[in-house]
Amino acid sequence: MPNPWLELKKHGQSVWYDNLNRALLVSGDLQRMVDEDGVSGGTSNPSIFEKAMSAVAYYDDDIRRLTRANKDVYQIFDALTIDDIGRCADVFRPVYDEAGGRDGFASLEVSPTLANDTQASISEAHRLFQALARPNALIKIPGTPEGLPAIEQCLRDGINVNITLLFGVANYEQVAWAYVRALEQRRSAGQPIDRIASVASFFVSRVDTLTDERLEQKIKSAGGDAERQELRSLLGQAGIANAKIAYAKFQEIFSSPRWKALEKDGARVQRCLWASTSTKNPGYRDVMYVEGLIGADTVNTVPQATLDAFRDHGIVESTLGKDVSGAFDTIRRLERAGIDFKAVTDELQVQGVQLFADSYQKSIQGLKQKHDALRAETESGIGAARGD
Repeated sequence: MPNPWLELKKHGQSVWYDNLNRALLVSGDLQRMVDEDGVSGGTSNPSIFEKAMSAVAYYDDDIRRLTRANKDVYQIFDALTIDDIGRCADVFRPVYDEAGGRDGFASLEVSPTLANDTQASISEAHRLFQALARPNALIKIPGTPEGLPAIEQCLRDGINVNITLLFGVANYEQVAWAYVRALEQRRSAGQPIDRIASVASFFVSRVDTLTDERLEQKIKSAGGDAERQELRSLLGQAGIANAKIAYAKFQEIFSSPRWKALEKDGARVQRCLWASTSTKNPGYRDVMYVEGLIGADTVNTVPQATLDAFRDHGIVESTLGKDVSGAFDTIRRLERAGIDFKAVTDELQVQGVQLFADSYQKSIQGLKQKHDALRAETESGIGAARGD
């Protein structure tokens, strides 16, 4: 049987790995995924690094070295993450070169503590992009109200940007037009636009998680069987419906006259990236957020469990363009059922920023414990050598 992941390429979709970390580099697993599953890029976030740094000892030698160099925990975290993503980008570099710069990217996120600070996000994105010094690096910036002008400025400055934590279609539309404006401004200034890369990371399963919670509450208080049945029929439907509507908006924007004028000068579309595609509800099909989101000019970024599951029993067919009218109807039915869908997506973005900020702080705390222990170990060894 052919590997379903490799079959996705025939539909114009890339698969990226949603868990970049040092263990993948040391073990060679990242290269194996590239070779065997066609993985052509990857992403990271503070949650991923928090788990990676606390679970393995691969970082200890570098932490010792940086501690001896009098680096504080924030500087150490920064150095470790830049090193990891840079090395992952190197693994993907042959993919990038073969694709002519259209694929093969590794993403590193600005500190989530800056999500609501435009100027600080711009400065941090510049610093990280320069530190990585690789053409196939993407800098992740949340698509918050304060993040939007930072995203547009960074793209205008020639930085590759992965816009993260997108949940609402209106928010996605703002991001897509920001990309178009940035390229128009670069072209007007006589700057090249043919190698600017960007993806818009649209989160999926979390939409179902929160929407289902609200539906379950309404099911408990439903006035009759017909209402209860209608509410139950909407469970697990919002995430993919929302993504299909976003994809329809993508197709509209990137077939517009404004875009076609940029495309003539070599501009590449800002691909939709489907994030949060692991199935959270065990009652749902474990590959539903892969099978239901297949379409051209998109990326699906997956964790290990989803990578393995889809390889084993995934069904490949173009689905994003199917029954788009049904997707719009699903959202209308949710609204009629009393679910304020915009409130759901707005809340999810706020939650997402906070979750990443919490993970970042947890990473720093865990790193500080390891840093302090290794420093004490080093000082103890020095003391013993002196006979103290």
